[in-house]
Amino acid sequence: MSTAFHEDEIIGAAYDARLMRRLMGYVRPYRAAVALAVVLLLLTSAASLVGPYIVRIAIDEHITPGRLEGLGVVILAYLGALAAAFILRYAQTYMMARVGQHAMYDLRMELLTHLQRLSVGFYTRHPVGRLVTRVTNDIEALNEMITQGVVAIFGDLVTLVGIVAILLYLDWRLALATMLVLPVIILFTARFRAVAREAYRAIRVRLARINAFLNEHIMGMGIVQLFGREAREQARFEELNREHLAAGMASLRSFAIFHPVVGAMSAVAVAIIIAYGGAQALAGTISVGLVVAFVQYAQRFFEPIEDLAEKYNILQAAMASAERLFRLLDEPVEVEDPPAPVRADRVRGEIEFRGVWFAYESAPEHDWVLRDVSFHIRAGESVAFVGHTGAGKSSIINLITRFYDPQQGCVQVDGHDVRRWDQRELRRHIGLVLQDVFLFAGTIEDNIRLGTSSITSEQVRRAAEFVNAARFIERIPDGYQAQVQERGATLSVGQKQLIAFARAIVHNPDVLLVLDEATSSVDTDTEILIQDALGRVMQNRTSIIIAHRLSTIQHVDRILVIHKGRIAEEGTHRELLARGGIYTKLYQLQYRDQEMRHDT
Repeated sequence: MSTAFHEDEIIGAAYDARLMRRLMGYVRPYRAAVALAVVLLLLTSAASLVGPYIVRIAIDEHITPGRLEGLGVVILAYLGALAAAFILRYAQTYMMARVGQHAMYDLRMELLTHLQRLSVGFYTRHPVGRLVTRVTNDIEALNEMITQGVVAIFGDLVTLVGIVAILLYLDWRLALATMLVLPVIILFTARFRAVAREAYRAIRVRLARINAFLNEHIMGMGIVQLFGREAREQARFEELNREHLAAGMASLRSFAIFHPVVGAMSAVAVAIIIAYGGAQALAGTISVGLVVAFVQYAQRFFEPIEDLAEKYNILQAAMASAERLFRLLDEPVEVEDPPAPVRADRVRGEIEFRGVWFAYESAPEHDWVLRDVSFHIRAGESVAFVGHTGAGKSSIINLITRFYDPQQGCVQVDGHDVRRWDQRELRRHIGLVLQDVFLFAGTIEDNIRLGTSSITSEQVRRAAEFVNAARFIERIPDGYQAQVQERGATLSVGQKQLIAFARAIVHNPDVLLVLDEATSSVDTDTEILIQDALGRVMQNRTSIIIAHRLSTIQHVDRILVIHKGRIAEEGTHRELLARGGIYTKLYQLQYRDQEMRHDT
């Protein structure tokens, strides 16, 4: 089985004291509300238990002796008890729902805050769909436990104890006769818990597989359709869906058996009361009203037992969700700010790598991406990195922006190790345009501004004009207020690239503009427009360009050739061509490809 499912298959114990204590930490700020809810629950239980006793009084003291005076008061008392139970139940349910919502709000905010602190590397190891499930489904399972689980279980237990106490007080012999069915109920409930636990686990496992399948195939629907795999994937999904159906039916069968059995035991208990209690009533040892009260108490006695079975599943789901959530919250932050970080209003843009060794995997000695890389970029200098795919070019960008930290060596900006910088402060000075542009839901203007309220609409328009994005923006309906669909589905790759350039320029990074193969996906005309804009933007700024097209970097001050994680060559475009090394071969290959495309 794929490791992608492991986290979703966590079941654990139905009750884990360690997890519960930690979970209650989120409820603790609302302990006054919880205490009030418990009091309301006790009053609710008391109000619901008063009803049968009032019925006994009505029968024994008014109806049987034919004394109707005062019967109206008793009826009003009975109706008052029902109304009180209703109002108290409503207040208690609302109070616990309010506590649950606030506690889960706090947990959700803490979870998102923690996710924002985790490094980019964490998100390369964890599927997005699973993380979204943590913030939605798992938190909802905990909310259900808080609102309907712990306090409700306590209420059910109080009700059970209260009924037993009242029955023993009214007539201990009839009470013992009523409890004859309890051993059967206890044995059957224990069996049901084991079956329900296994059925619940099977459902969770199969649901995790369905979620993983859907997440993968919806994201890759274009490939599925392109290669005509619809029938095969549908067959695979049908198998997963059938397994989930079978697990669901098994769970339904266990519940379908449990509830009728409890109902049957309740009926048996009532039959015992009628048989034994009726005989005692005819003999005159107990009253008819007492028998009727016993029947009502017996019927109410088995309701909490059925509820406890339901709460068991809620508790089990919550424990599994809590384990997954707390595992995510305990995920160590790999890239942290130092206690006294470097801060600067302006950055000159001097960058230096000193003996940097870096790898993405946990065992770097087996797969180094950068190997003892050292170079120095002067403030205001424009430098390009070129090399074959996988040579380590993008990793240099990741280290400068401190998305990752090197295993050995150091990366310096303005003479300070980036590990000494405040991350937000460092990145505030960096304009980063990636090859895969991410656009958020909202308008085009919102995507250029990115929530920076100080940027005016006029500045957005000037930035778009500066990178020649205004041409296509003003042609589409609603212009800058046009809604961007998910990930910019209605925009071309080139249009998204231009928006990304406008986004970087409008934020006006002080001295550092980093481009990661950003022009590799645009057509020649668009590339000319971008290069024209960049020529102006890059003046007096430290500029790092990573590009596949060598024709786009001939104007830079210096070119560094990366080969197998090392700096293999360094120089200007003409110097590197004259040298006849790796750069020359790359240039000749691209020149030959261009000629072939031109001939075609």
